[in-house]
Amino acid sequence: MVPWGFVLPGLAFYVLFLVWPALQAFWISLTNWDGLSNEQSFIGLANYRRMMDDPVVATAASNNLLWTVVTIAFPMILGLTLAVVLNRKSRSSAFFRTIFYAPAVLPLVSIASIWAWLYEPTDGAINEALDLVGLGGLAQSWLGQDSTAIWAVMVPAVWVRTGFPMLLYLAALQSIPEELYEAAALDGASRWQRFTQVTFPSLKDTHFVVLALSLIESLKVFDLVYAMTYGGPGYATQVMGTWMYANVFQYFEAGYGTAIAVVITVVAVAVGTPYVRSQVRNS
Repeated sequence: MVPWGFVLPGLAFYVLFLVWPALQAFWISLTNWDGLSNEQSFIGLANYRRMMDDPVVATAASNNLLWTVVTIAFPMILGLTLAVVLNRKSRSSAFFRTIFYAPAVLPLVSIASIWAWLYEPTDGAINEALDLVGLGGLAQSWLGQDSTAIWAVMVPAVWVRTGFPMLLYLAALQSIPEELYEAAALDGASRWQRFTQVTFPSLKDTHFVVLALSLIESLKVFDLVYAMTYGGPGYATQVMGTWMYANVFQYFEAGYGTAIAVVITVVAVAVGTPYVRSQVRNS
């Protein structure tokens, strides 16, 4: 009984603040509740069937997939590149590490405001810079066109997310034994061969951690998109999180919006489970 005495308080909090709200959310997703009234009519899986026929859900899901690929691949590549370049003991290296990691600690709403100003079609810094270098013909409403909006929002997302992989890769690089590089150099390996044959394989576990955490984070995208475009123009930048929010708080279809939230949660849990299991095995 003594072990249970230590476990029960934490288990009670887990059930009260995680399991019970999750069960309530699932119940709401089976109703047509508007989020305001006390009436909740049970409609079964109708909200989930509606999702399958909702063209906005299809757009949001494809945007989520595109967002996931871009905001994982580019930050990983850039983070690894910066880590390799900055993996040295010097004052300038420490300074640049801080500079490149700084965006990761800024509030996303502030970042959205800054980049929305940069993209502003008439007085924005990007269009002004294009004019200065004689490329004014390329200036446009970056956030106001279907063809450019989602890509424009992903640029600050990549900028924000590069610092965290860089930090993880830096820690991993410093744990690689120097003897491996010395042996490779004695064998005549070039700098590129030392990277591909020594550095990159030695970072296998870090690759997995960065990939898993980035994948989980990409599924939760909401605030940056909502603060910059509100999911527009039209539905061009809708992701699952913004469409869920719109249905619950703008269209007062809490049942349908909660069904979208349940799907997001299930996918996030499925994606995060391998990472959690790997950490348990390694502990």
